[in-house]
Amino acid sequence: MKLYTSVDIAPSEKKIGYDDKILLLGSCFADNIGAKFGEHYFQTTVNPFGTLYNPASIAKTLSGVVNREMGIGIVQHNGLWHSMMHHGSFSHLDKDVLLARCEESQTLLCTALQEASTIIVTFGTSWVYKMDGMVVTNCHKMPAERFNRYCMSASEIIESWLPLLDQIPNKHWIFTVSPIRHIKDGLHANHLSKANLLQAIDVLIARAKDLNPTSTYSYFPAYEIMLDELRDYRFYAEDMVHPSQVAVDYIWQRFVDTYMTADTKNEMRTLHQLWLDRQHRFLHPESEEAMKFEQRIAQKMQDLQQKYPWLR
Repeated sequence: MKLYTSVDIAPSEKKIGYDDKILLLGSCFADNIGAKFGEHYFQTTVNPFGTLYNPASIAKTLSGVVNREMGIGIVQHNGLWHSMMHHGSFSHLDKDVLLARCEESQTLLCTALQEASTIIVTFGTSWVYKMDGMVVTNCHKMPAERFNRYCMSASEIIESWLPLLDQIPNKHWIFTVSPIRHIKDGLHANHLSKANLLQAIDVLIARAKDLNPTSTYSYFPAYEIMLDELRDYRFYAEDMVHPSQVAVDYIWQRFVDTYMTADTKNEMRTLHQLWLDRQHRFLHPESEEAMKFEQRIAQKMQDLQQKYPWLR
């Protein structure tokens, strides 16, 4: 007896391995999956500007780096200097410190974009905020009247992304829609927002394949897995909005089955065990047992660095 609707995902012809460098951009779900990549020691860069929720913000961030036209917009609010294109963690009392952090993030993104063979983009919502006519990534709890808020249509998303995909060749693009629910405006508005994202990605992938055949494009159904295979509130965190860790782990496993070969999975098991060993904390770290354990881990790390020199 089958008690749930399964989401069938064909194994991807284009795979991800340890030789790949991976750039992840987008919503909180990009951070979740980026953390899973980190637990297995893949070469990743995750959201150099912080979390990006909507297609316009992600496109503007990438376009600014590609075209060297990054207008980040600096404002002062509640005693702090903020970048309207960065997460609140970049904000600072000192404007020069903020600018230095922003410049560092731009350099990081530029390098990651050039070196990445795989780019994973997660759209979270169609809702966009503009201030003085400029798309912003973060409102930094500023008064709502300073912003113009609107919902991007599928056609607007497509128009903003097609030229960008044409400018960035030779990449393996993977698009997803975040399973995180944006319910501040109600469930109906959340579903309309997600529908725009889904429709836009479908058209983008179809048109981009003809526009830029040097790249490959695919869609990974994280959103559908959450809604159909994990359609139970026990798979949500306490806020009933974000997926629980169990849900993230399950979706990650479906991702691995889609994009990794059997050989890569074997490597992942070895490297994940190293990660688990390094998380272990002894009650008495000065004990002989603890010191021997640390020596074994140090030797294991040294041995694996012969094959994976980026391990740290």
